[in-house]
Amino acid sequence: MVQPKSAAVYARISSDQEGTGAGVGRQLDDCRAKAAELGWRVGDEYVDNDISAFGGKRRPAYERMLADIEAGDRDAVVVYHQDRLTRRPIELEHFVETVTRAGVSRIEFVTGPAVDLGSGDGLMVLRIMGAVAASESSSKSRRVRRKMDAVAAEGRPHGGAQQAFGYGPDKITVVPSESAVIRELAERYLAGESVRSLAQWLEDSGVRSRSGKPWRTTTVKQMLCSGRIAGLREHRGVVVGPAVWEPIITPEMHDRLLAKFNEKARTGRRVPRSYLLSGLLRCGRCDGKLFSSRRETSRRYVCAAGPDHGGCGKLTVVAAPVEELITEAVLFRLDSPTLADALVGKVAENSDAYELSEALSADRHQLEELGGMWGRKEINASEWAAAKAPIQQRIKETERRLVRVSHSDALLGFVGTPGLRERWSTLNLTRQRAIVEAVLEFAIIEPKTTAGTATFNPDRVRPHWRL
Repeated sequence: MVQPKSAAVYARISSDQEGTGAGVGRQLDDCRAKAAELGWRVGDEYVDNDISAFGGKRRPAYERMLADIEAGDRDAVVVYHQDRLTRRPIELEHFVETVTRAGVSRIEFVTGPAVDLGSGDGLMVLRIMGAVAASESSSKSRRVRRKMDAVAAEGRPHGGAQQAFGYGPDKITVVPSESAVIRELAERYLAGESVRSLAQWLEDSGVRSRSGKPWRTTTVKQMLCSGRIAGLREHRGVVVGPAVWEPIITPEMHDRLLAKFNEKARTGRRVPRSYLLSGLLRCGRCDGKLFSSRRETSRRYVCAAGPDHGGCGKLTVVAAPVEELITEAVLFRLDSPTLADALVGKVAENSDAYELSEALSADRHQLEELGGMWGRKEINASEWAAAKAPIQQRIKETERRLVRVSHSDALLGFVGTPGLRERWSTLNLTRQRAIVEAVLEFAIIEPKTTAGTATFNPDRVRPHWRL
């Protein structure tokens, strides 16, 4: 038999929890020794580290090896074991088709029989080995799922090397410096700051993420939405009960965070990037909402006509003086005893946040139970839909009430605070906007009374206050 001229060595490991590549390194050593024993020259080594061959995920090195075989660059394959090559029968058939078409028949395994695809017996052996590997992988997946279900039910952390921000390597011990960051993020988001500005604050403050990569809005949002930081054990996207670790924030705050994220997703509202009063100004002619509009020399709010805006198109006002006027009025109100009294009353009205959180959890649990009843065919689809509607409505209403509670959060530390005007300039735009919106419902901008005048008239602004 003619000796291969350029063999491919393939190595793969499904899970590399330490990230050292030691598993594939040992496979490569054994494959090299096998090639040397056979007198084969190794043309290239193809390594897929920390990638399963059962779930159907892409394996770049495996695909590159097949491409090289098709191109005629490799005429034999050395693998540690057949299950390192593939655990999926359909993928095995594709492999066989590829190497057969390329005229490659020599497949050697470090553990297991050699396979000569030039004979019917060799193909049969390879298929039997593939079927056994697929069955073992399926059984292993079932065992892993059962174990993970049991671990989750006990509130214990899952395995794996990934370490959550805020907790130590054991995934249970709270890291004080990181937990303080998480609490500040939660408080600032409830106070009105955007996830984007919070991610930028983390970067500017030099706070390192667990991966060492730059903070992203998606990373911050996932962390704030996670039940983990509230001491809740989640499994397959659902809270299954309390966790064994200490919470960093309260379950009540967790529900308020989720409610606020859900509210933003429903309304599609975006945080202003350069206009403090976006969405808070109305036209004195038609009562339409004013939109921000940047010109070369100034920022403006305009009543825009057209199908996407619906205004009269006959009113415009320069942004800066309106924003300065409203800001001064807000700061004055924040410093007044009247607002402090009103805020106390508002907080008292919404002091049932804990009860709201409990009601929300109960309704979500009931919705899950209802889905289980339908899945077990204890109720039919029409009964499920009829029972689901009122529960979902209660959930939406409770979330809205929780969001309203957070309006007061924007004002914490600002009512009757000395030096508030000096602090104002240090706040970013999203925090300033949240404070304004907590006090101001909207402001009407009246038309100019004198045509052609360039001086801003404060009487054109008629604010309508929340507090």
